[in-house]
Amino acid sequence: MEEIYKDYFQYVFSYLLSFTNNPEIAEELTQETFYSVIKNIHKFQNNSSLKTWIYKIAKNKLIDYYKKIKKIQNMDIDEVSEKFLLINSFEEEYADREELINVYKRIHRLDEKSKEVVYLRIKCEFNFKEIGNIMGKSEEWARITFYRAKIKLKEDFENE
Repeated sequence: MEEIYKDYFQYVFSYLLSFTNNPEIAEELTQETFYSVIKNIHKFQNNSSLKTWIYKIAKNKLIDYYKKIKKIQNMDIDEVSEKFLLINSFEEEYADREELINVYKRIHRLDEKSKEVVYLRIKCEFNFKEIGNIMGKSEEWARITFYRAKIKLKEDFENE
């Protein structure tokens, strides 16, 4: 169990931090996530990778958190597709740190569903099937959401 924690802690923490923008809250949610993993490891059925299963638990902890503080009544994440791939190309294209910060600011302004899909695709390197599984949606939904986010980001840059 300790090995699972060591292997996935930083990824889960970074994922939660990207949505909460608060290290203390992200740390608390990460701890809750791993508590649930330990408590429910017997329920893991290998229908997906262990990483996907852990991220799904983290996502649920995040939704519970938002419901609890009433910032978001219902976090239905329905838009995902090619956003993280776009970030990777920007990271290579824009070596200038200031421009890279600008890219991440634009991603941060996306709706929650798109932002989460982009993050899962680029930073966590999940494929669309895994993203769909985490989000409780289909692989095609994940692909389309990512594609729409990518288009929105391109349009945002063109309109600058």
